Amino acid sequence: MTVWDRPEPPTRPAPLDRERIVAAAIALADEGGLEAVSLRKVAARLDVGPMRLYQYISTKEELFDLMVDEVHAEILPEEQPGDWREVLRTHADRTRQATLRHEWLADLLGGRPTLGPNALAVTEATLAALDGLADLDTVMRAVETVSAYFTGAIRREIANLRAERATGLSKRDWQRAYGPYVSRVLATGRFPALAKVVHDGTEVDAETSFATGLDWVLDAVAAKLARPSA
Repeated sequence: MTVWDRPEPPTRPAPLDRERIVAAAIALADEGGLEAVSLRKVAARLDVGPMRLYQYISTKEELFDLMVDEVHAEILPEEQPGDWREVLRTHADRTRQATLRHEWLADLLGGRPTLGPNALAVTEATLAALDGLADLDTVMRAVETVSAYFTGAIRREIANLRAERATGLSKRDWQRAYGPYVSRVLATGRFPALAKVVHDGTEVDAETSFATGLDWVLDAVAAKLARPSA
């Protein structure tokens, strides 16, 4: 029986429920990442004995599932856009914003489907927006393609943010620190394509890069939906 199927036990001797447990776990993860989350630490946060939590949640993996589903409530918009393209864009943008608020989510994106009610509502809204535009397999590949793009882009952005904190170097500081080495390497002439990018390419921030890449992926999906049998 999944955590979604099991009823909650009576709230005694002190009031406790999965909502409070998940809120405490998310607070711990926001402060210290997933490594800061354990049933024992959540119990301490709630000032209850660890065994009390096992009445509600069997494993840490179940707790993670509940945490991810709770954040999906932030991803699901109150009003769904009418256009399929805006639905997918909104899903991607809201997932990125939720992950920037809860960086630990990046570690749990892209795995097995999340089956909680909020995550299922997000999936339903996404699929419904594409319903009837193409055959089912094309619709599924379109959703998977967009999801693969924004999952990878979000993970890369979070990895960069973590690297900045770990090293104490901003992106600009890192570029200055490694600039002399890169200049020497490029001066050898062995990497002409890379040299052109370094010297002539336009640098953009993470938000602009994310939005541009998402537009390109959505353009490709639109082209495929226009000729689903191709």
